[in-house]
Amino acid sequence: MKPTTELPSRRDVQRWAAAADVLGALRRRPGTTRAEAAHRLGMSSGAAADLSARLRGLRLISEEPAPPAGRGRPTTLLRAHPAGPLVVVVDVQHSGVSTAVVDLAGQVLERTVRRPADRSPERVLGLVRAGLTGAAERHGPRLRAVSVVVAATVARGRVVQSATLGWSGVDVAEAVPSALAGLPLLVTNDATAAGLAEARSGAPGDARAVLYLAVTVGVGGVLVADGRPAVGALGAGGEPGHLPFGDPARTCPCGALGCWDVEVDGRAMARHRGDPPPADPSGYAASTLACATSHHPDPACVEAVARCAAAFARGTAGLVNALDADLVVLGGLAPALRGAAPGAFAAAFTGGLMRWRRGHPPVVVDAAHGADAALVGAGELALDAVLCPAGLAGWEAAAVEG
Repeated sequence: MKPTTELPSRRDVQRWAAAADVLGALRRRPGTTRAEAAHRLGMSSGAAADLSARLRGLRLISEEPAPPAGRGRPTTLLRAHPAGPLVVVVDVQHSGVSTAVVDLAGQVLERTVRRPADRSPERVLGLVRAGLTGAAERHGPRLRAVSVVVAATVARGRVVQSATLGWSGVDVAEAVPSALAGLPLLVTNDATAAGLAEARSGAPGDARAVLYLAVTVGVGGVLVADGRPAVGALGAGGEPGHLPFGDPARTCPCGALGCWDVEVDGRAMARHRGDPPPADPSGYAASTLACATSHHPDPACVEAVARCAAAFARGTAGLVNALDADLVVLGGLAPALRGAAPGAFAAAFTGGLMRWRRGHPPVVVDAAHGADAALVGAGELALDAVLCPAGLAGWEAAAVEG
């Protein structure tokens, strides 16, 4: 089967809308029953059975008997078809390149991690190409989308700059092998992808506006409203670390003055401790946090962490005021930063909120997906491109051609 880039007709879109809803239910709850999906989507049992038969015929789902649950007509468990569509996702970080293949239910089927000898674009993109090539060789036409997340500012699908990797003006599309060149390619900032993962499947409750913030080298994050990340006109949104919440006399590596980035991470902790700028700000921050929370903490570490926690909390409160978030999710080193100086964080966060918000402030929780958040989010973005009427019509057309 070859990928198709033809747009589906209006009739095809309408025909696939219900299928997209059923597959979306499977994605949100792998192993859901046909009866549960039908009830949730307001479908009759007969309509659900007919649709399930069509999806089975196109190798989109498989079904197996559900365990008995008392009286009533037996139902089936919906699963991603073992020969159905897949997506391949890549997470490019300071430490290495992770490549994973994900099925329609969002389950990771395989994963590889490669460590570059250096972080030059040529070296790292070579590892990206190797991972994608291997996936294409193993899964061929079952792959329907490619999603790449990078620790970088991304605009129009290109890496415009990355202080973490030392990149500027890098086109990730050059790493896509010819076997996958016809597929949708999504290139996204890693914090945006991580925030999407947390908002859709990690965050508790039914929050409408989730503010995700992660401290690594600087602050990354995104506002996810109604399950969609707000990334702006060029796709370069979600850069809260470059808001001017810091010292206006201090220049950030991005070129701007007074960025929040350099007030909360290992670089700020080093300044407060009187140390030179660390080569690995994330590692330095982790060791400082460990020092501040040890049985015999160094007062300089405690002071540095408290100052950074307060700076992070003030900026977080400012974003809540501006974006009207009803839930804040902390990732990366941010949970440890808050946990190491809870008093400083709470005082600065409450003090930074507008008065009318203080009676019912947004809940602040730790991220659920941990280090895999960006990879999970990359899978979500790729599946969005596949599990929609256009993507499903394309799969059907490719199956007919094959």
